[in-house]
Amino acid sequence: MKKQIISVLIASALLTSSFAHSAQDNSNLDNGNLDGSAPASVEASSDTEALIGVGSGIVLGAVVGGPVGAIIGAFTGGMIGQAVADDSEIKTQHALLAEQEQQLAMLNQQNREFEQVSEQYNHAQRELAQLKQHQQAGLEELALGLNVQFKTGSSVIEPHFQSQLNDVADLMSLSPELTLDLTGYADRRGDSSYNQALSEQRVAEVSRYLVKQGVDEARLNAKAYGASAPVKDEQSFENDFFDRRVTIQLFNADTAIAAN
Repeated sequence: MKKQIISVLIASALLTSSFAHSAQDNSNLDNGNLDGSAPASVEASSDTEALIGVGSGIVLGAVVGGPVGAIIGAFTGGMIGQAVADDSEIKTQHALLAEQEQQLAMLNQQNREFEQVSEQYNHAQRELAQLKQHQQAGLEELALGLNVQFKTGSSVIEPHFQSQLNDVADLMSLSPELTLDLTGYADRRGDSSYNQALSEQRVAEVSRYLVKQGVDEARLNAKAYGASAPVKDEQSFENDFFDRRVTIQLFNADTAIAAN
C-alpha cells in the first residue's frame, strides 16, 4: 500500500513538473505571437525553475522518506528552485552593474579630457590677450615713430635694432592693412651729397631687412633727407648721434587714400 502511494506521488510529481514546464513554454510562445513582445523574462524563468525544483523535491523525498518525505522534499525542492532563480537574477544584476560601471568610467574619462581641452582653451585665450596687448603697445610706439640709430658713416644695422625690426615685422604680419614710412637721415659732418647718399643707403638697409623678415616691399614707403633735418639746431657729439637715424612710422593705408 505504501509503495502504491509513493508510486502515485512520484508519477503525480513528474506529471505536474512536466505539465508546468510545458504550460510555461506554451504561454511564452502565445504571448510572443499575440503582442509581438519578446519571450518570457527572467521572472518567468524563475517560476519554471521553482516548479521543477518542487517536482524534483517530491520525487527525491518520496524515494527517501515515503509520503511524509515527499511533502518535505517538495518544500525543499521549491526552495532549491527559488535559489536557482535568485542566483540567475543576481548574475543578471551583476552584469548590468558591470556595464553601468564601464559607462561611468567612460564618462569620467571624457570629462577629464574635456577639462584638459578647456584648460588649453583658457590658456590660449590668455596668451591671445597678452599678444593683443603687446601688439597694441607696439602699434602705439610705431605711431609715434621708432628710430634705428647708426654709427658714424655706417649703414650697418646693429643687433639691438635688428631685434626691434623683428618686432616691427611681426606687428606688420598681424596688421596687413598697415604700411610703414621709412625716413633716412645723416648728421651734419661731411658734404651734403655724401650725407644724402648715406641716408638713402640706411633706408635701403632697413627696408631690405624688413622684407627679409616677411614684410611686403609694397607696404614700405622709403625716402631720405640727408643732413637737412637735424633733431636740434645746435650741432654737438650727442646731437649728431640722434641725427644718424632711420625713422619708422606707422601709416594706415585707408588714411592715406582719404588724404590723397
